[in-house]
Amino acid sequence: MSTNRRDETDVQGFQASPELSENLQRVLVDLVELHLQGKQAHWNVVGTNFRDLHLQLDELVDFAREASDTVAERMRALWAVPDGRSDTVVSSTTLPQFPAYEHGTDEVVDLITARVYAAVDTLRTVHDAVDAEDPSTADILHQLIDGLEKLAWLIKSENRKV
Repeated sequence: MSTNRRDETDVQGFQASPELSENLQRVLVDLVELHLQGKQAHWNVVGTNFRDLHLQLDELVDFAREASDTVAERMRALWAVPDGRSDTVVSSTTLPQFPAYEHGTDEVVDLITARVYAAVDTLRTVHDAVDAEDPSTADILHQLIDGLEKLAWLIKSENRKV
């Protein structure tokens, strides 16, 4: 056997720096929180145009859940350790707390749109640092920004007056 062969357990590929790991963790907790807050809104929205908004919130929840999974799995691919535990999410999310109880459709549109844009702000804040270290991961962030901004536009259009 050749002594020049590397042991397969030594091959790890690209590894995220602590900064890249931290930036992706920031994105992850906001996406997990967006998923949870979207569900809270979904369960407690009432009023005019309820069904349409209820269904739109399901789309947002599905997107945020899938996006959080994508980010967490990307972190693992880069040898970083994602932390989606509830206490971690609560202590580190940038999203404002979602109010309890029922809320009318107009209010929910404003509440949830603000939270989507808070998550997008985190994505945009970490983007350049992520791109400098790993353009492939930055491509994932591009897709998330595009998807979330589209969902925010669709949801906030419910309240738009012409």
